[in-house]
Amino acid sequence: MPWYVVRTKPQHEIKSARILEELGMEVFCPTIQEIRQWSDRKKKVTLPLFKSYLFVNATPNNRNRVFEAPGVLNFLYWQKQPAIARKEEIETIKTWLNNDKIEGLEVGQFQLGEELSIKNGKFANKKAIVKEVGKRQLKLILPELGWTLTANIQDVI
Repeated sequence: MPWYVVRTKPQHEIKSARILEELGMEVFCPTIQEIRQWSDRKKKVTLPLFKSYLFVNATPNNRNRVFEAPGVLNFLYWQKQPAIARKEEIETIKTWLNNDKIEGLEVGQFQLGEELSIKNGKFANKKAIVKEVGKRQLKLILPELGWTLTANIQDVI
């Protein structure tokens, strides 16, 4: 069964995924933990990795059941067909999210537009282009995958 990419209303990703699971569908909504600061407290919150998107593993015949969940807008389309994420891509995201250990990190001066080659990890041998350099983040474009990757470096420094 293919993994379809489903668009949701903003801030409905996790709720829609939970409802689809209750309907018996296999759903993957990748999430990350982030610490948010308010004036009086800090709180750890769970946020979707891809805003307004989740993945549903369904047959072409029953894929329209996703519309039974409130918050689901439509499928993401590619060349007039519902977009499909390969199983390997889903597994890579799952592995990447479950990997708490970072190895072989080198921090240097990066220039916008600079092309890099990732040497280790799940993205080994992939080309990346530096999109943005901040004090605590580095944004990379992975053209082969069509992704923009944001690396938080606040915990490393």
